[in-house]
Amino acid sequence: MYFCRLIIENRKIVSNSFKMVAKTLYGFEELLAKELRDLGAQKVVIGNRMVSFFGDTGFMYKANLCCRTALKILKPLQTKKLRNEKQLYDFVQSIDWEDYLDVQDSLAIYATVNSTIFRHSQFVALKAKDAIVDKFRKETGKRPSVDTEHPDVTIQLHIQQDVCTVSLDSSGGSLHHRGYRTSTNIAPINEVLAAGLLLLSGWDGTTDFIDPMCGSGTLAIEAAMIACNIPANLNRKEFAFEKWLDWDMDLFEKIEAAALNKTRDFRHSIIGYDKAPSAVRKAIRNVENANLTDFVSIQEHNFFETTKETEAPLHMVFNPPYGERLALDEEVFYKQIGDTLKQGYPATNAWFITSNLEALKYVGLRPSRKIKVFNGKLESRLVKYEMYAGSKKAKFQNKKEQ
Repeated sequence: MYFCRLIIENRKIVSNSFKMVAKTLYGFEELLAKELRDLGAQKVVIGNRMVSFFGDTGFMYKANLCCRTALKILKPLQTKKLRNEKQLYDFVQSIDWEDYLDVQDSLAIYATVNSTIFRHSQFVALKAKDAIVDKFRKETGKRPSVDTEHPDVTIQLHIQQDVCTVSLDSSGGSLHHRGYRTSTNIAPINEVLAAGLLLLSGWDGTTDFIDPMCGSGTLAIEAAMIACNIPANLNRKEFAFEKWLDWDMDLFEKIEAAALNKTRDFRHSIIGYDKAPSAVRKAIRNVENANLTDFVSIQEHNFFETTKETEAPLHMVFNPPYGERLALDEEVFYKQIGDTLKQGYPATNAWFITSNLEALKYVGLRPSRKIKVFNGKLESRLVKYEMYAGSKKAKFQNKKEQ
Protein backbone atom coordinates (compact mmCIF):
# COMPACT_ATOMS: atom_id res chain seq x y z
CA MET A 1 0.00 0.00 0.00
CA TYR A 2 2.80 2.38 0.92
CA PHE A 3 4.55 1.72 -2.42
CA CYS A 4 1.32 2.37 -4.36
CA ARG A 5 0.68 5.56 -2.40
CA LEU A 6 4.24 6.72 -3.12
CA ILE A 7 3.73 6.19 -6.86
CA ILE A 8 0.46 8.15 -6.76
CA GLU A 9 2.12 10.99 -4.81
CA ASN A 10 5.04 11.12 -7.25
CA ARG A 11 2.64 11.23 -10.20
CA LYS A 12 0.82 14.07 -8.51
CA ILE A 13 4.10 15.99 -8.13
CA VAL A 14 4.90 15.46 -11.80
CA SER A 15 1.37 16.40 -12.93
CA ASN A 16 1.57 19.66 -10.96
CA SER A 17 4.81 20.60 -12.71
CA PHE A 18 4.93 22.90 -15.69
CA LYS A 19 7.59 24.28 -17.97
CA MET A 20 9.34 27.55 -17.07
CA VAL A 21 12.08 29.61 -18.67
CA ALA A 22 14.72 31.51 -16.72
CA LYS A 23 16.42 34.32 -18.65
CA THR A 24 20.02 35.27 -17.90
CA LEU A 25 23.08 37.08 -19.23
CA TYR A 26 25.50 35.76 -21.85
CA GLY A 27 27.93 33.28 -20.34
CA PHE A 28 25.86 32.60 -17.22
CA GLU A 29 23.75 29.77 -18.65
CA GLU A 30 25.75 26.98 -16.98
CA LEU A 31 25.76 28.84 -13.66
CA LEU A 32 21.99 29.29 -13.77
CA ALA A 33 21.41 25.65 -14.76
CA LYS A 34 23.45 24.54 -11.74
CA GLU A 35 21.52 26.87 -9.46
CA LEU A 36 18.22 25.46 -10.71
CA ARG A 37 19.35 21.85 -10.35
CA ASP A 38 20.61 22.54 -6.83
CA LEU A 39 17.22 24.03 -5.96
CA GLY A 40 15.47 20.92 -7.28
CA ALA A 41 14.40 21.81 -10.83
CA GLN A 42 13.42 19.01 -13.22
CA LYS A 43 14.31 18.58 -16.90
CA VAL A 44 16.85 21.43 -16.99
CA VAL A 45 17.87 22.40 -20.55
CA ILE A 46 20.40 25.12 -21.39
CA GLY A 47 19.67 27.55 -24.23
CA ASN A 48 20.99 30.92 -25.42
CA ARG A 49 20.85 33.34 -22.49
CA MET A 50 18.14 31.16 -20.98
CA VAL A 51 17.53 27.88 -19.21
CA SER A 52 14.27 25.93 -19.39
CA PHE A 53 13.12 23.67 -16.59
CA PHE A 54 10.08 22.10 -14.95
CA GLY A 55 8.68 22.67 -11.47
CA ASP A 56 5.46 23.40 -9.61
CA THR A 57 4.09 26.72 -8.35
CA GLY A 58 6.16 26.49 -5.17
CA PHE A 59 9.30 26.00 -7.20
CA MET A 60 8.43 29.06 -9.30
CA TYR A 61 8.34 31.04 -6.07
CA LYS A 62 11.64 29.48 -4.97
CA ALA A 63 13.39 30.18 -8.28
CA ASN A 64 12.43 33.86 -8.11
CA LEU A 65 13.52 34.13 -4.49
CA CYS A 66 16.80 32.21 -4.66
CA CYS A 67 18.34 32.32 -8.15
CA ARG A 68 21.31 34.69 -8.23
CA THR A 69 21.92 34.64 -11.99
CA ALA A 70 18.32 34.76 -13.30
CA LEU A 71 16.90 37.98 -14.75
CA LYS A 72 13.34 36.69 -15.08
CA ILE A 73 11.31 33.54 -14.56
CA LEU A 74 8.70 33.09 -17.29
CA LYS A 75 5.77 30.67 -17.33
CA PRO A 76 4.99 29.77 -20.98
CA LEU A 77 1.28 29.33 -21.69
CA GLN A 78 1.11 28.31 -25.34
CA THR A 79 3.33 28.08 -28.43
CA LYS A 80 2.21 28.11 -32.05
CA LYS A 81 3.52 28.64 -35.57
CA LEU A 82 2.16 31.80 -37.19
CA ARG A 83 2.27 33.23 -40.69
CA ASN A 84 0.61 36.63 -40.39
CA GLU A 85 -0.80 39.21 -38.00
CA LYS A 86 -4.34 37.79 -38.14
CA GLN A 87 -3.06 34.41 -36.97
CA LEU A 88 -1.17 36.20 -34.20
CA TYR A 89 -4.35 37.99 -33.11
CA ASP A 90 -6.43 34.80 -33.21
CA PHE A 91 -3.77 32.78 -31.37
CA VAL A 92 -3.45 35.25 -28.50
CA GLN A 93 -7.23 35.61 -28.27
CA SER A 94 -7.70 31.82 -28.07
CA ILE A 95 -5.89 31.64 -24.72
CA ASP A 96 -8.16 31.40 -21.65
CA TRP A 97 -7.14 34.77 -20.22
CA GLU A 98 -9.90 34.66 -17.62
CA ASP A 99 -7.76 32.05 -15.83
CA TYR A 100 -5.00 34.60 -15.36
CA LEU A 101 -6.57 38.03 -14.93
CA ASP A 102 -9.88 39.71 -14.09
CA VAL A 103 -11.45 42.36 -16.24
CA GLN A 104 -10.64 45.00 -13.60
CA ASP A 105 -6.94 44.04 -13.59
CA SER A 106 -4.24 45.94 -15.44
CA LEU A 107 -1.78 44.37 -17.85
CA ALA A 108 1.46 45.10 -19.67
CA ILE A 109 2.66 43.27 -22.78
CA TYR A 110 6.22 43.07 -24.10
CA ALA A 111 7.50 41.35 -27.21
CA THR A 112 10.86 40.07 -28.38
CA VAL A 113 11.00 39.43 -32.10
CA ASN A 114 13.56 37.72 -34.33
CA SER A 115 11.61 37.05 -37.50
CA THR A 116 11.30 37.92 -41.18
CA ILE A 117 7.49 37.74 -40.83
CA PHE A 118 7.09 39.92 -37.76
CA ARG A 119 9.64 42.73 -37.76
CA HIS A 120 8.46 45.18 -35.10
CA SER A 121 8.19 44.17 -31.44
CA GLN A 122 5.96 47.12 -30.55
CA PHE A 123 3.47 46.17 -33.26
CA VAL A 124 3.39 42.57 -32.00
CA ALA A 125 2.79 43.75 -28.43
CA LEU A 126 0.01 46.11 -29.58
CA LYS A 127 -1.67 43.35 -31.61
CA ALA A 128 -1.55 40.99 -28.63
CA LYS A 129 -3.03 43.68 -26.37
CA ASP A 130 -5.88 44.23 -28.84
CA ALA A 131 -6.61 40.50 -28.91
CA ILE A 132 -6.86 40.27 -25.12
CA VAL A 133 -8.91 43.41 -24.46
CA ASP A 134 -11.24 42.66 -27.40
CA LYS A 135 -11.92 39.21 -25.94
CA PHE A 136 -12.83 40.64 -22.53
CA ARG A 137 -14.94 43.41 -24.07
CA LYS A 138 -16.85 40.89 -26.17
CA GLU A 139 -17.50 38.53 -23.25
CA THR A 140 -18.08 41.04 -20.41
CA GLY A 141 -18.63 44.43 -21.97
CA LYS A 142 -15.57 45.69 -20.12
CA ARG A 143 -11.84 45.52 -20.73
CA PRO A 144 -8.63 45.36 -18.66
CA SER A 145 -6.54 48.53 -18.58
CA VAL A 146 -2.94 48.88 -19.67
CA ASP A 147 -0.37 49.86 -17.04
CA THR A 148 3.31 49.67 -17.94
CA GLU A 149 4.45 50.88 -14.51
CA HIS A 150 2.73 48.54 -12.01
CA PRO A 151 0.59 46.03 -13.92
CA ASP A 152 -1.28 43.20 -12.24
CA VAL A 153 -0.21 40.82 -15.00
CA THR A 154 2.82 41.10 -17.29
CA ILE A 155 2.76 39.10 -20.52
CA GLN A 156 5.79 38.28 -22.66
CA LEU A 157 5.66 37.31 -26.34
CA HIS A 158 8.69 35.72 -27.96
CA ILE A 159 8.71 35.19 -31.73
CA GLN A 160 11.55 33.23 -33.32
CA GLN A 161 10.92 33.24 -37.09
CA ASP A 162 7.37 31.78 -37.28
CA VAL A 163 7.14 30.32 -33.76
CA CYS A 164 5.38 32.43 -31.14
CA THR A 165 5.43 31.68 -27.41
CA VAL A 166 3.14 33.55 -25.03
CA SER A 167 4.30 33.57 -21.40
CA LEU A 168 3.41 35.06 -18.06
CA ASP A 169 6.24 36.98 -16.41
CA SER A 170 6.32 35.73 -12.82
CA SER A 171 9.07 38.14 -11.77
CA GLY A 172 7.88 41.56 -12.88
CA GLY A 173 10.84 43.92 -12.82
CA SER A 174 14.17 42.31 -13.62
CA LEU A 175 15.48 40.15 -10.79
CA HIS A 176 18.69 42.17 -10.70
CA HIS A 177 16.63 44.69 -8.72
CA ARG A 178 17.37 42.97 -5.42
CA GLY A 179 15.85 45.69 -3.26
CA TYR A 180 18.90 46.64 -1.17
CA ARG A 181 20.55 49.16 -3.48
CA THR A 182 19.04 52.60 -2.95
CA SER A 183 22.25 54.57 -3.56
CA THR A 184 24.42 54.20 -6.66
CA ASN A 185 27.40 55.78 -8.38
CA ILE A 186 28.11 56.28 -12.08
CA ALA A 187 27.28 53.12 -14.08
CA PRO A 188 26.87 50.70 -11.15
CA ILE A 189 27.35 47.02 -11.86
CA ASN A 190 24.18 44.98 -12.40
CA GLU A 191 23.50 42.75 -9.37
CA VAL A 192 23.00 39.62 -11.52
CA LEU A 193 26.25 40.39 -13.35
CA ALA A 194 28.01 40.83 -9.99
CA ALA A 195 26.72 37.51 -8.65
CA GLY A 196 27.65 35.72 -11.87
CA LEU A 197 31.19 37.12 -11.86
CA LEU A 198 31.63 35.98 -8.27
CA LEU A 199 30.41 32.48 -9.09
CA LEU A 200 32.59 32.31 -12.22
CA SER A 201 35.56 33.30 -10.05
CA GLY A 202 34.89 30.34 -7.76
CA TRP A 203 33.93 32.43 -4.73
CA ASP A 204 32.44 30.12 -2.11
CA GLY A 205 32.99 31.95 1.16
CA THR A 206 35.93 29.87 2.38
CA THR A 207 38.51 32.72 2.47
CA ASP A 208 38.66 36.46 3.09
CA PHE A 209 37.25 38.64 0.29
CA ILE A 210 37.97 42.15 -0.92
CA ASP A 211 36.60 44.45 -3.59
CA PRO A 212 39.27 47.17 -3.79
CA MET A 213 37.16 49.52 -5.96
CA CYS A 214 33.75 48.82 -4.50
CA GLY A 215 31.68 51.79 -5.69
CA SER A 216 28.18 51.31 -4.26
CA GLY A 217 29.15 47.97 -2.70
CA THR A 218 27.32 45.56 -4.98
CA LEU A 219 30.10 42.95 -5.35
CA ALA A 220 30.78 42.91 -1.60
CA ILE A 221 27.08 42.54 -0.81
CA GLU A 222 26.57 39.75 -3.35
CA ALA A 223 29.72 38.04 -2.04
CA ALA A 224 28.28 38.08 1.49
CA MET A 225 24.95 36.70 0.31
CA ILE A 226 26.74 33.84 -1.47
CA ALA A 227 28.99 33.16 1.51
CA CYS A 228 26.04 33.04 3.92
CA ASN A 229 23.70 31.32 1.42
CA ILE A 230 21.15 34.12 1.82
CA PRO A 231 18.39 34.06 -0.85
CA ALA A 232 19.36 36.53 -3.57
CA ASN A 233 16.04 38.37 -3.64
CA LEU A 234 15.18 38.28 0.04
CA ASN A 235 15.10 42.11 0.16
CA ARG A 236 13.00 42.53 -2.97
CA LYS A 237 9.76 44.44 -2.43
CA GLU A 238 7.52 42.24 -4.59
CA PHE A 239 7.30 39.68 -7.38
CA ALA A 240 4.76 39.74 -10.20
CA PHE A 241 3.21 36.43 -9.12
CA GLU A 242 1.96 38.09 -5.93
CA LYS A 243 -0.79 39.73 -8.03
CA TRP A 244 -1.83 36.55 -9.84
CA LEU A 245 -5.24 35.00 -9.25
CA ASP A 246 -3.67 31.83 -7.83
CA TRP A 247 -1.24 33.64 -5.47
CA ASP A 248 -0.62 31.45 -2.41
CA MET A 249 0.89 33.57 0.36
CA ASP A 250 1.10 30.67 2.82
CA LEU A 251 3.05 28.58 0.34
CA PHE A 252 5.45 31.44 -0.39
CA GLU A 253 6.08 32.06 3.31
CA LYS A 254 6.87 28.37 3.83
CA ILE A 255 9.35 28.43 0.94
CA GLU A 256 10.95 31.63 2.21
CA ALA A 257 11.27 30.16 5.71
CA ALA A 258 12.81 26.95 4.32
CA ALA A 259 15.34 28.97 2.32
CA LEU A 260 16.29 31.03 5.38
CA ASN A 261 16.82 27.82 7.35
CA LYS A 262 19.60 26.96 4.89
CA THR A 263 21.71 30.05 5.59
CA ARG A 264 25.17 29.36 6.99
CA ASP A 265 27.79 30.98 9.19
CA PHE A 266 30.64 32.96 7.65
CA ARG A 267 33.84 33.27 9.67
CA HIS A 268 36.04 35.31 7.32
CA SER A 269 36.08 38.99 6.34
CA ILE A 270 34.48 40.80 3.41
CA ILE A 271 35.86 44.28 2.77
CA GLY A 272 35.12 46.95 0.20
CA TYR A 273 37.55 49.82 -0.48
CA ASP A 274 36.82 53.03 -2.35
CA LYS A 275 38.80 56.27 -2.42
CA ALA A 276 35.69 58.45 -2.90
CA PRO A 277 33.96 59.43 0.37
CA SER A 278 30.61 59.70 -1.44
CA ALA A 279 30.93 56.13 -2.77
CA VAL A 280 31.83 54.85 0.70
CA ARG A 281 28.72 56.49 2.19
CA LYS A 282 26.50 54.96 -0.48
CA ALA A 283 28.04 51.52 -0.10
CA ILE A 284 27.59 51.60 3.69
CA ARG A 285 23.93 52.55 3.22
CA ASN A 286 23.39 49.66 0.79
CA VAL A 287 25.07 47.19 3.14
CA GLU A 288 22.74 48.37 5.89
CA ASN A 289 19.73 47.95 3.58
CA ALA A 290 20.83 44.36 2.93
CA ASN A 291 21.17 43.72 6.69
CA LEU A 292 24.78 42.64 6.18
CA THR A 293 26.68 45.01 8.45
CA ASP A 294 27.86 42.02 10.52
CA PHE A 295 29.60 40.59 7.46
CA VAL A 296 30.67 43.49 5.19
CA SER A 297 33.03 46.33 6.08
CA ILE A 298 33.29 49.35 3.76
CA GLN A 299 36.41 51.50 4.14
CA GLU A 300 37.76 54.67 2.52
CA HIS A 301 41.08 53.72 0.91
CA ASN A 302 42.85 54.21 -2.40
CA PHE A 303 43.63 50.63 -3.49
CA PHE A 304 46.94 51.76 -4.99
CA GLU A 305 48.10 52.83 -1.52
CA THR A 306 47.13 49.61 0.27
CA THR A 307 48.71 46.25 1.04
CA LYS A 308 47.24 42.96 2.11
CA GLU A 309 46.44 42.98 5.82
CA THR A 310 46.91 39.27 6.61
CA GLU A 311 48.94 36.31 5.34
CA ALA A 312 45.79 34.25 4.83
CA PRO A 313 44.57 33.48 1.30
CA LEU A 314 42.52 36.29 -0.21
CA HIS A 315 39.85 36.28 -2.93
CA MET A 316 39.59 39.58 -4.82
CA VAL A 317 36.95 40.56 -7.38
CA PHE A 318 36.45 44.09 -8.68
CA ASN A 319 35.01 46.20 -11.45
CA PRO A 320 37.54 48.95 -12.23
CA PRO A 321 36.33 52.16 -13.87
CA TYR A 322 36.22 52.05 -17.67
CA GLY A 323 37.24 54.75 -20.09
CA GLU A 324 33.63 54.66 -21.29
CA ARG A 325 32.33 55.93 -17.95
CA LEU A 326 35.22 57.82 -16.33
CA ALA A 327 38.15 59.67 -17.86
CA LEU A 328 41.43 58.03 -16.93
CA ASP A 329 44.94 57.43 -18.24
CA GLU A 330 44.53 53.76 -19.06
CA GLU A 331 48.23 52.95 -19.31
CA VAL A 332 48.99 54.45 -15.90
CA PHE A 333 45.82 53.06 -14.29
CA TYR A 334 46.24 49.43 -15.38
CA LYS A 335 49.97 49.53 -14.59
CA GLN A 336 49.05 50.64 -11.07
CA ILE A 337 46.71 47.66 -10.75
CA GLY A 338 49.52 45.27 -11.69
CA ASP A 339 52.09 46.98 -9.48
CA THR A 340 49.76 47.02 -6.46
CA LEU A 341 48.97 43.32 -6.86
CA LYS A 342 52.64 42.38 -7.30
CA GLN A 343 53.96 44.47 -4.43
CA GLY A 344 51.17 44.28 -1.89
CA TYR A 345 48.91 41.26 -2.39
CA PRO A 346 50.66 37.88 -2.13
CA ALA A 347 48.54 34.74 -1.75
CA THR A 348 45.71 36.42 -3.63
CA ASN A 349 43.45 35.28 -6.45
CA ALA A 350 42.63 38.59 -8.12
CA TRP A 351 39.79 38.82 -10.65
CA PHE A 352 38.46 41.87 -12.43
CA ILE A 353 36.22 42.65 -15.38
CA THR A 354 37.15 45.04 -18.18
CA SER A 355 35.92 45.95 -21.64
CA ASN A 356 39.26 47.49 -22.52
CA LEU A 357 41.10 44.41 -23.76
CA GLU A 358 44.04 46.42 -25.08
CA ALA A 359 44.68 47.98 -21.68
CA LEU A 360 45.27 44.56 -20.09
CA LYS A 361 48.81 44.56 -21.48
CA TYR A 362 49.66 47.44 -19.14
CA VAL A 363 48.93 45.30 -16.06
CA GLY A 364 52.31 43.64 -16.57
CA LEU A 365 51.08 40.25 -15.44
CA ARG A 366 49.90 37.24 -17.41
CA PRO A 367 46.30 36.31 -16.60
CA SER A 368 45.75 32.66 -15.83
CA ARG A 369 42.17 32.83 -17.10
CA LYS A 370 40.08 35.00 -19.41
CA ILE A 371 36.31 34.54 -19.54
CA LYS A 372 34.14 36.33 -22.10
CA VAL A 373 31.20 38.19 -20.54
CA PHE A 374 29.12 41.26 -21.32
CA ASN A 375 28.71 44.32 -19.12
CA GLY A 376 25.55 45.75 -20.59
CA LYS A 377 26.32 45.90 -24.32
CA LEU A 378 30.07 46.03 -23.78
CA GLU A 379 31.92 42.83 -24.64
CA SER A 380 34.28 42.29 -21.73
CA ARG A 381 36.63 39.80 -20.13
CA LEU A 382 36.73 38.53 -16.57
CA VAL A 383 40.44 38.00 -15.99
CA LYS A 384 42.27 36.18 -13.21
CA TYR A 385 45.73 36.93 -11.82
CA GLU A 386 47.21 34.45 -9.36
CA MET A 387 49.49 36.22 -6.90
CA TYR A 388 51.67 33.73 -5.03
CA ALA A 389 53.11 34.03 -1.53
CA GLY A 390 56.78 34.40 -2.48
CA SER A 391 57.96 33.86 -6.03
CA LYS A 392 56.11 31.57 -8.38
CA LYS A 393 59.34 29.71 -9.05
CA ALA A 394 59.83 29.05 -5.33
CA LYS A 395 56.26 27.81 -5.02
CA PHE A 396 56.69 25.24 -7.76
CA GLN A 397 60.10 24.25 -6.35
CA ASN A 398 58.53 23.57 -2.95
CA LYS A 399 55.83 21.45 -4.57
CA LYS A 400 58.46 19.48 -6.46
CA GLU A 401 60.48 18.83 -3.28
CA GLN A 402 57.37 17.64 -1.43
